[in-house]
This record gives sequence, structure tokens and C-alpha cells, in this order.
Amino acid sequence: MTNQERRELSAFACKVRMGIIDIVHNAKSGHPGGSLSGADMMTYLYNKEMRVRPEEPRWADRDRFVLSKGHTAPGLYATLAHRGFFPVKDLLLTRTLGGYLQGHPNMNTTPGVDMSTGSLGQGVSVAAGMAKAAKYMNKKDVRVYTLLGDGEIDEGEVWEAFMFAAHYALDNLCVIIDINGLQIDGRTKDVMDTGSISDKMNAFGFSVVEIDGHSFDDMEKAFAAFHACEGKPTASMRRR
Repeated sequence: MTNQERRELSAFACKVRMGIIDIVHNAKSGHPGGSLSGADMMTYLYNKEMRVRPEEPRWADRDRFVLSKGHTAPGLYATLAHRGFFPVKDLLLTRTLGGYLQGHPNMNTTPGVDMSTGSLGQGVSVAAGMAKAAKYMNKKDVRVYTLLGDGEIDEGEVWEAFMFAAHYALDNLCVIIDINGLQIDGRTKDVMDTGSISDKMNAFGFSVVEIDGHSFDDMEKAFAAFHACEGKPTASMRRR
């Protein structure tokens, strides 16, 4: 990656963070912490990694992104707006009566949202289903990405989805776990200590890549490993 590319990604991520703060401040509600935590990752996904067409949000052969931790919608909205899916000024409509940007992503009203999410655990399950469907339909170029929080993986449904993904060798699925050590009730190690998530993902049959979740160079290497992996899904783990 060139220095120019790093600068451009950093500038975009700054706009995303500013958008998150504007959204939460204007709405007087929302989840700024988890949204800010994933800003760099969503910046990289939508600018470097994923094949998308902002002018054609429902392009059939696009890559899919599922925000499994749907309460961090401000981060996704700011990313989509600055990528050109809808006007940046509309970010201030978030959580307004009758607005199309609600507290959790809605695929029926928001351009660029591939799945309605909010109930934790369901997003990654749908992402695994999308990846299986792409395999079934022989859509070899379609990849599916999903972003989870480390608090979210308290949900048993998450681990069922992981078993499904490994069993069906979904090497077109990249599960990104944002390990920031926090969830709504406190520190994850105090609420429900998950131990070594990397060891668990390895045991569940994933190819595991640990990265600095704020390093674009690390992301580039992680997604290159994802593209090269065959026969198993990939888990990209954001180190704290």
C-alpha cells in the first residue's frame, strides 16, 4: 500500500468518525463506542476490499456486507454516505420519525444495506447463508463479509453459524470480530469471559488472522490471506 493510499483511507475514516459523532449527537441516542471502534475496518472494506457499486446498490454480483452488531449502525451509515450510496446530509435524519435511517440497519429502506440486523447473533447467521447461497449459485466472485462485536459472541447462535460455515467449507465468507474488550454491561472479561477467541475459531475450523484493527496495512495482509484461503472460512480478529 502506498503512502497516498494510507492518507486517503485515513481521511475517509476521519469523515466516518465525524459522521458518527454528528449522528449520535443530533439523535441524542445511539451507540458511539462500537461504531467508532469499527470505523477503520468499514473504511477499508468499502474503499479497498469489497466490489460494490454505489450508483447500483442492488447489483446482483456485488460483495455483501452484514453488520451483525447492528446497533453500531451510525458507523455503517457514515461509511455508506461518504462512499456515495446516499447524501451525506441525510445522516442527520438518523433515528428521526419517518426517516429512512433508523437505529438499526434496514435493507428495505437504506441504499447499500444488505441485511436488516439488530438482534445480536442473527447477522452472522444470515451472512453464512448468503455465502452458502453464492456457492450454490456458482457465484465464484461473490464474497460475504460480516462484522461482529466480542460481546456479541456471547450468543450461542453465533457458534452455530460458525459450525455451519466450517462444515460447508465457505471460503467465500470472512468473519471479522472487533475485539475491543467492552460490551454494554461492562468489560467482556467480567460479563462473559470468552477466553482465547482465536483458539476457539481455530477449533471451529476457521483460518484465523490476527490484526491491529486500526492498521490498514494489517487489513491488506489479512484480506490477501482470505483471498488465498481455500476450503475453510476466514476469521479476522481485531487485537485490542
